[in-house]
Amino acid sequence: MKQFIKALAFGLATIVSVSALASSGGVHLDHANNDLTDKESLKKGFKTYINYCLGCHQLQYQRYNRTFKDLGIDEADGVANYMYTGDKVGGHILNAMPKKEAAKWFGSAPPDLTLEARFRSPDWIYTYLRSFYMDENRPFGVNNSVFKDVGMPHVLQDLQGVSSIDEHGNVSPAMGGTLTVEEYDVLVRDLTNFLEYVGEPNKLEREAMGVNVLIYLFIFFIVAYFLKREFWKDVH
Repeated sequence: MKQFIKALAFGLATIVSVSALASSGGVHLDHANNDLTDKESLKKGFKTYINYCLGCHQLQYQRYNRTFKDLGIDEADGVANYMYTGDKVGGHILNAMPKKEAAKWFGSAPPDLTLEARFRSPDWIYTYLRSFYMDENRPFGVNNSVFKDVGMPHVLQDLQGVSSIDEHGNVSPAMGGTLTVEEYDVLVRDLTNFLEYVGEPNKLEREAMGVNVLIYLFIFFIVAYFLKREFWKDVH
């Protein structure tokens, strides 16, 4: 039995490792260390998304009012400070970018990011947004060590600054941005935290329910065990 449990644990660890490697394309990923219970972090990430990402990337499966409710944002405050498009508060978080024109500008239409954290992983997003470097051969003058020949500009460059890459593929610390390295890391972590929340808004509720189910099964197992002993004590 012990050997079986060890083999099972090893198999699960292998599957997780292979999945992580596949999602990163073989690139080392830094840990985002997200905290979905940190509402202030989620609010800051939401604000960064609205200001820097929504112009190109929609959240077509996420509604404004659901986001306001989950993040503890008053609806009037949310409409005034998070909704710049004039959409209805019950509407999805969309932009007005035409897909055909966007495909011509960027090579392909910018993807919807509602499920990006589930598809790529939060660690991938966190590392990706901190891995841009200057590349004069690219249309927007930048490349990315996590996503080679990426087709998007570095929209956070004014905040992070400019980085370069050496012959070994190491990206240098950014310089010239309005934020320090530590401040930029916090901003990206907040944004990643928000994208993880959007990918599964009820994740915390699901995990809490899972714990309750396990507790119930454990208690039921104990009751069933003693009932079995009582029913079978006279059976030989």
